[in-house]
Amino acid sequence: MATRVQCSVQNGFRFFSLSTSGFRNSKTSQQISFRKFKHFSTSRGAIYCTGSGRNTVNGEDTFVLTTPLYYVNAPPHMGSAYTTIAADAIARFQRLLGKNVVFITGTDEHGEKIANSAAANGSSPSEHCDAVSQAYKALWKELNISYDKFIRTTDPIHETIVKEFYTKVLASGDIYRADYEGLYCISCEEYKDEKELLENNCCPVHLKSCICRKEDNYFFALSKYQKQLEEILTENSDFVQPSFRLNEVQGWVKSGLRDFSISRSSVSWGIPVPNDPNQTIYVWFDALLGYLSALLADKKQIDLHTAISAGWPASLHLIGKDILRFHAVYWPAMLLSAGVSLPRKVFGHGFLTKDGLKMGKSLGNTLEPSELLQKFGPDAVRYFFLKEVEFGSDGDYSEDRFINIINANLANAIGNLLNRTLGLLRKNCESTISDDAAIAAEGTTFRDTVEKLVEKAREHYEKLELSSACASILEIGNAGNAYIDERAPWSLFKQGENGFQTASQDLVIVLEAIRIIAVALSPVTPSLSMRIYNQLGFSEAEFNSISWSDTRWGGLQQGHVTAQPKPIFSRIEFETEAGDEAPKQQIKKKGKQKVQQVIES
Repeated sequence: MATRVQCSVQNGFRFFSLSTSGFRNSKTSQQISFRKFKHFSTSRGAIYCTGSGRNTVNGEDTFVLTTPLYYVNAPPHMGSAYTTIAADAIARFQRLLGKNVVFITGTDEHGEKIANSAAANGSSPSEHCDAVSQAYKALWKELNISYDKFIRTTDPIHETIVKEFYTKVLASGDIYRADYEGLYCISCEEYKDEKELLENNCCPVHLKSCICRKEDNYFFALSKYQKQLEEILTENSDFVQPSFRLNEVQGWVKSGLRDFSISRSSVSWGIPVPNDPNQTIYVWFDALLGYLSALLADKKQIDLHTAISAGWPASLHLIGKDILRFHAVYWPAMLLSAGVSLPRKVFGHGFLTKDGLKMGKSLGNTLEPSELLQKFGPDAVRYFFLKEVEFGSDGDYSEDRFINIINANLANAIGNLLNRTLGLLRKNCESTISDDAAIAAEGTTFRDTVEKLVEKAREHYEKLELSSACASILEIGNAGNAYIDERAPWSLFKQGENGFQTASQDLVIVLEAIRIIAVALSPVTPSLSMRIYNQLGFSEAEFNSISWSDTRWGGLQQGHVTAQPKPIFSRIEFETEAGDEAPKQQIKKKGKQKVQQVIES
């Protein structure tokens, strides 16, 4: 299976050997003249930059995060939507902290699979890419995704960066040419080892048989970076997260790194190899560089140095666990070869299932994000997947659970609390705040409870524990409901002047807690949070200027007038079509859901 390939290096006729995978009957590669190898020490901060160090651009504290560049062989699905929702929540939280956020997303548009998909649809590859890329942009708009840069790998600026980067790696002596024969998964755009395949050489990801393919390709000397990557992973435990993903990556590296092909002679839809126009650059070697080329969207000078100066290294690569190897092994080695800093963190989240089963067209159980949005709206979709899926692990969707969670958390614990409190304020206080929130809360333990929960939420956000952040914020709503039920201001209003003053202050205390909820939950449910702010009597401009410091107690001031109460989030109701004689449990299971639309204030 393996062979030794000798390549010449321009340095006194010095030779080196590289172990490669999957070679069969390979011939010795043609000799290519290279410069002497550069040896990058992992102790040099200029080479890799991981951990919690600050990233500054023009003196500003900058936070650069990326989603994968999504492959456009098919329209966007719930998996890509989930990654992007999570990235958007993180971006919005970092903006609340005052960071200069650069949120990068985009589409990966080259490769054999794209050309095949376009042909199957009767269109050219470029027409196909235009249509699917636009579908991603449309979905991100529906989901309230606040990305800053959208890069397409068919953009001319991207091709310029890919060619420059390839040339740098070539100059480092890390690219050589050789024959390769192996089992190739078209869907993965990747050669596979036989030991990782299922019966009949089926890809374990796509469950399709791999084809035997032999090509004359260019290879990247990944094996040369074995020791450096081991040291980086050992010395920087935060580089790959969650920790169990780091263990996976360390296992891959320790088992031995093997060189991989970075060009295709049989694929025409791609970026030509700079020193060989008869081949195109491998789609992954191409697409990973989108994280750098995206930083050039508003720049006049198009080169690698300008891209790096615009915000690199990335603070966070957010990806699905299925592409962890590319981002945590291949990509760092490529950057080391080119002398470019490594990203600070790679976070690999889990997969989504539906009703406990893996989703697939063959099973007829796909989860279409556009259908979910049409039925439930963006806030419900965003909240459910971030609250109910522990970030980093696999998560499951079922419609019954979705409806129960949204009704209990958004409609009841938060929405109903706001509506009934504003109703009491309007009835008894003409919708006017009677005291400053800070004064109203004097001598109560409720304020302390809220402040502790807000601090917990912040800590969870910073650790990318999005589910726990949502849970802490929800606890504020639950505490607010318990407080108002215990205090019963509707009764106090009837007990004379002292009772009236106490009841008025109780309403201020609860409304201040809800205001804080709106700020703290805004990374997850931006539209809902804005409606809460509107109901509390603040303008859209005031909401758009909030920061995390607005979670401090004391935002509501005496004399502030709130808006006329309107439901901010209605319960999702079931409408059944079963016969009268059917048991109630069957009615619920077979029933057709009727969704009340979110009421805009």
